[in-house]
Amino acid sequence: MSIRALWVISHEKGECGTVSFSRRYPTVERRARGLAGRRYVPIPEDSDLLRPLLTELGVTDPEKPFVTSRDDCARPQRSPALEVHLEGQDGGTLWPLLAITQGELILACLPLVEVPLEPQPPLPSLPSVSQGLSLLAGLQTFICGAGGRVEGDLLASRLALLPAVLLQTCPLGTPLDTLQLGLPPAPSPAPAGPQKQPAWKPGVHRGRAVVNVALSEQVRSMQYGSRTKQDLWDVFGTVTCKCELEGVLPNVTVTLCLPPNGSPLQDVLVHPCVTSLDSSVLTANSIDDSDGSSFSGPYKFPFSPPLEPFRLCSYTSQVQTRRETHTP
Repeated sequence: MSIRALWVISHEKGECGTVSFSRRYPTVERRARGLAGRRYVPIPEDSDLLRPLLTELGVTDPEKPFVTSRDDCARPQRSPALEVHLEGQDGGTLWPLLAITQGELILACLPLVEVPLEPQPPLPSLPSVSQGLSLLAGLQTFICGAGGRVEGDLLASRLALLPAVLLQTCPLGTPLDTLQLGLPPAPSPAPAGPQKQPAWKPGVHRGRAVVNVALSEQVRSMQYGSRTKQDLWDVFGTVTCKCELEGVLPNVTVTLCLPPNGSPLQDVLVHPCVTSLDSSVLTANSIDDSDGSSFSGPYKFPFSPPLEPFRLCSYTSQVQTRRETHTP
């Protein structure tokens, strides 16, 4: 499970764009030539790849929104796994070329397909595709940071560090431990201890521990204005977190407590980093007619946080109130 090449491209909509960084892996390319046989398509020069890739992404030629080779209804869309048709005498098609965009940046890589290309294998059967997407997502976090936007000298400094980061996380074109997607802005020494240092965390947070938790709720109500009919209230809530903690895999627990006479939480969805949860929390839903009041908290969410801000959980809660009737 390796990648043949990697690109970081800067562009503005309607412009031709420039390749800010590229890396090719000759040893992986040699394997690709042997595996593909007569269907082998060599990787073109950066200048020859740039326009076909931007055209496939739809960020060039604003006056020409429809391109037959890209937008024909007979061609299924499988973004972010692109099928890039190369121009020139040799032509050929690069597939699957993975690309994700972040503002004015495009991060792309070409995974090695280790199965026959004819007939074209389904994408879910290619482990290198999911590993390549994890690689791009990690590099996106490293380059753009938590804010999601970086420019000027800061972007140049991140790109200057990129060769050293790839040497640790993708030696010889083979990504290591791509399950951990968070990359800090700069490498730092690995901590001592029995825990394995993930390849996607070459450094850890140093300094004061900070955990930010934000809870937001929206209320949808239906008020009938009748003494004989119930008013209905639905609450939709989300809990977002941003954790800056020392250690490789720190453990955090967020506890939600209901107010007095509060209605139980339903339809609870949690982030994959949550390590354990009471089964009764996940089974309570707003679809079944059964009473969801068997579990009313407190709701504990233990997790090992990623580096970037994330949504810890979302939930709903239903409230029914009956107006008091007064007899004259």
